[in-house]
Amino acid sequence: MIKKDIFIGIFVGLIANAIGLFFSATFLGRGDDFVTVIKAAASEGFLGKLISLGAILNLIAFFIFIRKKQDYRARGVLLITVFIAVFTFVFKLF
Repeated sequence: MIKKDIFIGIFVGLIANAIGLFFSATFLGRGDDFVTVIKAAASEGFLGKLISLGAILNLIAFFIFIRKKQDYRARGVLLITVFIAVFTFVFKLF
């Protein structure tokens, strides 16, 4: 039960981050399609920042789970958010 809730939180965190990445790329892309914006972000070196902007929706998911007293799901969202932060840090180093 606990592992299932953590996995659900991780899944929700990944989905929220993907949706946030899509929205931030669409909003900041000035009318270009998603793939073009991602390629341009990777070549210009700000893909990590774009991914981090996408993680803002994880904050909303986290607080929804906290409000509903679903602490283990909130823990899963927090775990994936920390993983994304570490990933963007390592990605920026290389």
